[in-house]
Amino acid sequence: MVVLDTSVWIEFFKGNEPYFQVVQNLIEARSVSAIEPIFGELLQGAMNKREIATIKKFWEYLTKLEEPGLFIKAGELAYKEKLVSKGIKLIDAAIIFATINNNCMLWTLDKKILGYLNQRYIYNPNLKIH
Repeated sequence: MVVLDTSVWIEFFKGNEPYFQVVQNLIEARSVSAIEPIFGELLQGAMNKREIATIKKFWEYLTKLEEPGLFIKAGELAYKEKLVSKGIKLIDAAIIFATINNNCMLWTLDKKILGYLNQRYIYNPNLKIH
């Protein structure tokens, strides 16, 4: 399963290729898992009620990673790994923790996360970006 980070969802919702088609294919294959922090960020950045409705429809459709105590566990991970000193905040620590704990892969454009996360947890679709 692949967790799409906020940055990838934004590219998808804007219809930007090559992200749009790859994400669409992953969704159709039921290969995308959703977690609350990412959808919370998407809702926070929504521009209008139509965008809110679209984000909520995706949230309802996708498989969720249920992670009780996610932010406590993320805080412990952040402390242990000194993530703040690496520029990784609590929400990103939560995304990292949920991805690893559920043995998923994360597709992100965030260089700080990419620099920290073990390659086996990074989804790389080998996109040719113009």
